[in-house]
Amino acid sequence: MKQLIFLILILLNYAFAYEFKLNEKDINYINNSTKKSFILNRIDKYQTLKIKVKDYELIRKLSHVNSFINRILPAHDISTSSSIDYWSTPKEFLLQGHGDCEDYAIAKYFTLLELNIPKEKLYFGVVDIKGERNSHMVLLYLDNKNSTPLVLDNLSFKVIPLTKRKKLIPKFAFNENDSYKFTQNRFTEKIKINWGKEDRWNKLLNKVYVLSE
Repeated sequence: MKQLIFLILILLNYAFAYEFKLNEKDINYINNSTKKSFILNRIDKYQTLKIKVKDYELIRKLSHVNSFINRILPAHDISTSSSIDYWSTPKEFLLQGHGDCEDYAIAKYFTLLELNIPKEKLYFGVVDIKGERNSHMVLLYLDNKNSTPLVLDNLSFKVIPLTKRKKLIPKFAFNENDSYKFTQNRFTEKIKINWGKEDRWNKLLNKVYVLSE
């Protein structure tokens, strides 16, 4: 029985492995775009980045991915009521060349998965920013639940501990496995997130893993 469970876990992990691949729909989008050369250049640099940093030590790998993704132009679809609207897949983000804070975090998350960073060490962190009305999303890296998270943020090119980002007020964190409340220092209690009418997170995962978008 234990062997069977172990095999099932391996198969599930393989089934939900991520790889950035262009499909026919993506290629048609690129060929019909007036910004075709810019898109191709962006994708080429993205693929080159992953090859370059593959064997880097952890902090260099995190920093290079954070910096590269941060150079993609920002946009804003966050309303004044602080709702985060459409969540782009990594391909949508790279093809379009712009996005919001959650799109930056999503692109970094899946890029780092391709670079063999374990899923259980990466969490999306929803935070408030002192003096700002809207919530913000970052990507967190942590060795374990009791360690201080490192922050990958589209508002900063530095990957540093959350304790040094005094303006960020932690709300909750989540990934494909679980979700937690957290502080500047560490994760605290496990929680269940109420996504409301639309579960954007599982909708995104379905697009990435099932539909390969």
